[in-house]
Amino acid sequence: MRASRLFARTLREAPAEAEAPSHRLLIRGAYIRKVMAGVYTTLPLGVRTMRKIESIIRDEMDASGAQEIRMPIVLPAEPWKVTGRWQAYGDEMFKLKDRHGRELGLGPTQEEVVTPLVAGDFSSYRDLPVNLYQIEWKYRDEMRPRFGLMRGREFLMKDAYSFDRDQDGLARSYAVMYEAYRRMFDRCGLSYRIVEADPGTIGGDVNHEYMALTPAGEDLFLYCEGCDYAADMEAATPAWPGSAEPAAPDPLEEISTPGAATIQAVAAMTGRPAREMLKCMLYDAGDRTVAVLLPGDREVSDKKVARALWPTPVRLFDEDDFDERGFVKGYVGPQGLPPDVTVLADRSVRSGTNWVTGANRADHHVTGANEGRDFRVDRWEDVVQAAEGDRCPKDGGALRLGRAIVVGHIYQLGTRYSRPLKATFVDEDGTEQPYVMGCYGIGISRILAAVAEQHHDEQGLRWPAALAPFDAVVIPTNMDIPAVVEAAEGLYAELRGAGLEAVLNDREASAKVKFADADLIGYPVQVVIGKRGIASGTVDLKVRATGERRPSPIDGAVPAVRELLDGAP
Repeated sequence: MRASRLFARTLREAPAEAEAPSHRLLIRGAYIRKVMAGVYTTLPLGVRTMRKIESIIRDEMDASGAQEIRMPIVLPAEPWKVTGRWQAYGDEMFKLKDRHGRELGLGPTQEEVVTPLVAGDFSSYRDLPVNLYQIEWKYRDEMRPRFGLMRGREFLMKDAYSFDRDQDGLARSYAVMYEAYRRMFDRCGLSYRIVEADPGTIGGDVNHEYMALTPAGEDLFLYCEGCDYAADMEAATPAWPGSAEPAAPDPLEEISTPGAATIQAVAAMTGRPAREMLKCMLYDAGDRTVAVLLPGDREVSDKKVARALWPTPVRLFDEDDFDERGFVKGYVGPQGLPPDVTVLADRSVRSGTNWVTGANRADHHVTGANEGRDFRVDRWEDVVQAAEGDRCPKDGGALRLGRAIVVGHIYQLGTRYSRPLKATFVDEDGTEQPYVMGCYGIGISRILAAVAEQHHDEQGLRWPAALAPFDAVVIPTNMDIPAVVEAAEGLYAELRGAGLEAVLNDREASAKVKFADADLIGYPVQVVIGKRGIASGTVDLKVRATGERRPSPIDGAVPAVRELLDGAP
């Protein structure tokens, strides 16, 4: 490719809204251009790098025994309503109607398509296991798309789905994918951590995220200082200290707390620490009221609450809910709640006694509230947001906070989709059984951003050799000297003849501009030739990732470039 023909105009400055390094550099380096918030055109350089990511993924997926298919983007609503995800996704799913009034959605994931597909074609246990995958654009109506490709409304994904006859088969399929993902991310040059994760709206129990580590990441996880425990913020479960000798129960007493509708205000007024307050958070779950109890110094995890109540859609009470259902905002307590209110309590509440909580009337609280005597708990759940400094559930060590970008997520779905969709096979004993499924996703466009986050410096991108859009760039520094141009053309032809992907920067620009563009775009090797080199019969070679420079004879430049590429990160 000649730079004079390459559709790649680099920019000196990035747009003001480009906060993350990857966002700035992918725009400045002519890899992407913004169409609207969360939607980008991928330019030729970006397409070449994404194709290399796709190639790595296809290599490993095919080697694992998976088979590639292509599923549609526009999906009928009916199967999604059967599984409950049409409601659960809510506004995050792009929804539309065709000219006949049929409800459709733009696919954020494909369980409702692939499950009936397999059920329609594979009907016997002898057909199993099978793993089907695709690489396709996906859509989610993100409330706050930001950071370029890290959080977009349109994104390129690889998603795969395994089908087995039983849980043991699923465990084997999952283990194969677990290791295949490691190889994929290793080949992409990513530094990553595998963590336990929240399954979100996809569902399932066992699941893991592959998190590319970067200070700019929006995805937080907790890891133990002393063992291998790691989990994202929505899945991390802190270890709570064992209950000491319980304090003698105090009498339940009502106190006046005018204007104290927050934990901080009640703590200040009563002189009691926030950890002795009992929060009572109200949620709507399918038009029923759910009260969630947790200590006052902790934050509730909405995702954990949603998981505990799945598949019922869950949302926090708004102002109208308090008024319509007869609760006083800021003063709700669990004592005396009617039977039609389900009471969930975090497990940490078990060890508390003599709580301070709302009195269920304005400007009043109670002290001495005790579970069993004064209020009931219908279900004990993990609903607290874990935090840095909590204790590890495995070895009791301190949990530390990490930042990352989620680039892969794998799930053991079980029969979460096959049962409601009535997707069954005939087992060995002649009975019909639901498929036991797994799901495995990778964000290809996210990998592009994650690698850019991990591989850059002040001058620009430093692509791993496996992902760079081109292997090398030939830079003639003096376009007005025929011998320099002729030597550059010859080297460019030799590189291409040797099977290397090369760019010849044949633009009428200064050497300084060409060097800056080469660093910004991130070509792994720069081959620089000028009038001094012509005189001495040499070229200068620069390795972008390390900054290493070395001279090479012109007639030995091509094997020298290959040697540098073979040794590149």
